[in-house]
Amino acid sequence: MKNLPNLITIIRILSIPFFIYLLINDHDIYALYVFIFAGISDALDGFIARTWNLKTKLGAYLDPIADKLLILSSYVTLVLLSKLQVWISVVVIGRDVLLGVMGLIMLKFIDLRTYNIRPSIIGKVTTVMQIITILLVLSGNKGSLFSIVLWITAAATISSGLHYLYRECRILW
Repeated sequence: MKNLPNLITIIRILSIPFFIYLLINDHDIYALYVFIFAGISDALDGFIARTWNLKTKLGAYLDPIADKLLILSSYVTLVLLSKLQVWISVVVIGRDVLLGVMGLIMLKFIDLRTYNIRPSIIGKVTTVMQIITILLVLSGNKGSLFSIVLWITAAATISSGLHYLYRECRILW
């Protein structure tokens, strides 16, 4: 692959099974390190793409997919291991399923060559809150702050889902 940011993104995707393996084998601190590595690699590939003008259409799709794969696999695995409440995972996964279905519907009606994926501010805040939730679980910090973070994460996730749904529906109509 000739594009360094895309290569970094692929490495991030390939780190997900290792991350899950560490979680399943109760190595939360090492899983935390892999998760942090994934976050740093996400920032790094974006920085390189913008700084050296290496943005690609593939990267525009691959980067958010890598983020979603990591976040969704984290939530599913943490619930299966009883380290995270089911309800927050249902909110997080439900939003992404809803947006995925919306994306498939849009494929029928729009030209992907001209359509650009545009993350919103609330979407970025949602991603940050979802990541903070995972970081707190992996670090074992489940005090009163954790409950507040869960509710903020849920509110941001629902808000961003509704926002994206509204925004994309306006494109279709």
